[in-house]
Order: sequence, then C-alpha cells, then structure tokens
Amino acid sequence: MRQVPFLARRGQRLRHAVTLTWVLLSSGSGAMSSRAAGAADAPAPKPLSPAPAGAGSRPSVPPTPAPASGPAAAAAVPSPSQEHVMNKSGGEAFPFPVDQKVFANGLRAYVVHYDSPGLVAYYSVVRTGSRNEVEPGKSGFAHFFEHMMFRGTDKYSQEAYNAVIKEIGADSNAYTSDDLTVYHILAGKAALPRIVEIEADRFQNLKYSEPDFEKEARAVLGEYNKGASNPFQKMFEALFDHAFTRHTYKHTTIGFLKDIENMPHEFAYSRQFFDRYYRPDNVTLVVVGDVATETAWDLIEKHYGGWKGGPPRPVVPSEPPQAAEKRVALGWTGATLPQLLIGYHTPGFSTTNVDLAALDVLAELLFAERAPLYKRLVITEQKVETLSGANEAHVDPNLFTILARVKKPEDLPGVEAAISDEVKRLAREGIDDKTLRDVLSHVKYAFAAQLATADKTANVAAQFIALTGKIDAINAYFALYDKVTPADIKRIAAQYFAPSNRTVVTLKANTDAKKAGR
Repeated sequence: MRQVPFLARRGQRLRHAVTLTWVLLSSGSGAMSSRAAGAADAPAPKPLSPAPAGAGSRPSVPPTPAPASGPAAAAAVPSPSQEHVMNKSGGEAFPFPVDQKVFANGLRAYVVHYDSPGLVAYYSVVRTGSRNEVEPGKSGFAHFFEHMMFRGTDKYSQEAYNAVIKEIGADSNAYTSDDLTVYHILAGKAALPRIVEIEADRFQNLKYSEPDFEKEARAVLGEYNKGASNPFQKMFEALFDHAFTRHTYKHTTIGFLKDIENMPHEFAYSRQFFDRYYRPDNVTLVVVGDVATETAWDLIEKHYGGWKGGPPRPVVPSEPPQAAEKRVALGWTGATLPQLLIGYHTPGFSTTNVDLAALDVLAELLFAERAPLYKRLVITEQKVETLSGANEAHVDPNLFTILARVKKPEDLPGVEAAISDEVKRLAREGIDDKTLRDVLSHVKYAFAAQLATADKTANVAAQFIALTGKIDAINAYFALYDKVTPADIKRIAAQYFAPSNRTVVTLKANTDAKKAGR
C-alpha cells in the first residue's frame, strides 16, 4: 500500500525531525513522531507532526480551521481572487516567490517558484485528519481514506491510475496525521497536465464497491496489528487516551482498535465522510518547482472548476484544562527496555503566540545532544539510551511530549525526577542572551535545510497550510523566534510544566514488573 505504515508514523515523531517544530528544530535534535505509534526501526516517512529535540529518535482568511470550541461547519467560500502573495527576499524563512489563487468553488491553490529545472511537486492538502473524527465509534476514517483514494474512478481505475503514474515516471504517495491528509506527486514538468487531470478526477469521482471497502478495512486492521508489536504504539495510545477527555486528539491517527474492528460494517458512513471532507473549500493545492503560474491556473480551473461544495462539517469538541496529574503503568509481554513518556498540555498553533516559539527553544535547551540534561543522562551516567522531546504543533491544543528509553527499570523514577528538576532549574534560573541567540541561530539554520528540494519545500508548506490554511504562516511563525526573550523561557517552563498539567506513562517488560513487585 502507498501509505506510510502506522507504526512508522509514530516512530517518526520520535526520531526524525520533520514538520513544524520538526521543520524548525530538526538538526541535531531528534524528533517527535506523528500521533500514530512508534517504531525504533521503522523507515522515516513523510512528516506528520511536529518535531522535537533530543537525540533519539503530532487565519483570518478562509479556509481557516474552526477553533475547537467553535463551529467546524464548512468555511465560508472567499471571493474568487488571484494574489501574488509573496515575493520573497533572502532574509525570510520561506524565500520563494509564491502566487495564490482562490477559485470560485473555494479551492485554494499556490504556485511556489522553486529552482528545480524540469521538476514539479504537486501536493493536495486535505485539511482533515483524525482530529475531525468526531462521531463516537468512527475513529480512523481519515487514515482509511488515504487507502481508499487509490481505489480508482470510472475514468481511471486503480490499475489505470497506476499505469499513468508509471508512464510519466512519477513518485506518488500519501500520508495522514491528526490535522491533515496529504497526497503528493513528484514528476517532470511536462507531466503536470496529466497529474492535474488524474488528481482532480479521484478527488471528485472516487468510486469503490462494498467488497473493496471491506477488504481495505481489513488491511487497516492488519496495519494496526503490525504496529501493536511495538511497545511505542501501546504507550502513545495510553498517553493520548488519558491526557484527553473530550477532544478527538484522544485517539491516534489510525483510530481506536474497537472502531477499526467494526470498520468493515461502516460502508454507508464512509460515503458520508468522503462527501463531508473531500470538498474544494477543505482542500489546498500546492505546486512547487518549474511551473508557469498561468499554466497551473488554467489546468486547475479546467479540471477542478466543476467541483461543488458539500454539507456543513461538525464541531470538534474543546478539551477542558487538566486539573491533576495522571499516571499510567503498562506492562509488556516480551523483551523491551523500560520506557518513560510524558505529555504536558500546550496551546494550539498560532502565528502570534510567542509561547509556542519559546517552547521550541525550551525543547532544544532540554533535549538537544549538547543540552546538560542529555549529556548527564545519556553520556555521563549512561542511564538512558535515547532522550527526546518537543512541543507538538496542532490546530488545537496538544502536548509537549518527552520520551526516554531507560536502560534499567529501577532508574525510571530517577530519570523522571532528573527531567523535572532540569525544567524547574530553567524556570528558576532561565538562560542568558548568548545561549538564546545560539539556539535561535541553530533553529533558523535547521529550517533552511528542510527546503533543499522542491518536494521537501512543498511538504513544509503543506504542514503550515494544514494548521492555518495559508503559506505565509511560515514567515509569520518564524518571526516569533525574534520575539523570544530569556524571561519567556523562565515563564513557560513554570507555566506549562506543572505536575497537574501532565500525563505520565511508564512501560516495563512484564518480567521487570514482577521483579519490582518482589
């Protein structure tokens, strides 16, 4: 199947730096995985969710994400317009000229002029992920449609679609996370007309039979079961299930097991889900590379112009503040190192809240390989095999997540205490101006490294579009780093890292747990 395995998606947030904080903090910092589950040996997928630090290892112009407490009905369709959004200077985070157009049906498209002679990356960003699975018993459908979208249409069957991809020599894939589903193709520029045609066709005319649906639902269950062979999946499921009581971040991207097991019986609901979320006002196209703007607009108008809007979309429930610490102790049948996973509630994504940029800096200060805590636990005392942490950039408030793979079960309490003590030290003592400047310099350099190809650049753009609906959020967010002060670091370390705001998950091999109980 084309999608990144469930296990790899979670492992990627823990080990590979790729998305918002991923995008901004990846170099030398490790990374947090997407909200699926983790695999220490999984291949790195496309980015799914923000990144972290640690060596080891979730707008005002439509389409804007509805706040968790507000209506999530279809966004108002803006007036058709074409804007030259950005003519970048070399000093901005996203330095490429960008053209934008909003079509009459609400579909937004960007053309990013990138120096990649003969190549073009074509991304279809659906601003729907597991966050939008609001009906009880229906988790997992955003990820499920990542599978189903390769099932074909009357015009291009599954085999015919694959034949076109092969004929044009393209690289085609997809991924799902909490806040988005992305379909992406990288090919020669001459193939753009065919790409627009086949992508527009499947977004508007997807067709699948009930037997095909049931077969794919069973494949998703197989994907879940494969991921369940790794303890990270169990830990992350427990963390988010306990940390969230009402919001849909409570379940992972692949969904609750009981819902996946029941999925073969939800054929009728699958049609409803597709009709609700695969609509022009909920999709943004990103075309990056060697492409003429007017050519792109003409192709998009021709093939997507008849795409109609859909029904209102339901409200995503808001999460109340956590009032007391939550703790979960898990056992694992089989050999595994002891694990410590901690999640602290933090704000949703914003281009104006300096706390988010300060949390990114704090992640570097705590968990980068050069950080005192990392050097102590991993290098000097050698109690920890891997240590990572990051704030998770999401549409709605999510978690700053910390993961430690500890070598001996008896060291779990001491490692947890060491992490807590270092946060308290930063809240008490803060950092000096030079340390802050050094971290910010590293952040900016790391971000630039994520724009090395047309495909990577399109992928970075997709993450910010999922969060805000617009590419220029990249520069707006990046500008927050210049506003971070040492006082902000002290303040956020005290504000967000209180025991009452955290959920702690520990995992030990059952043999270790039995020994501890003697």
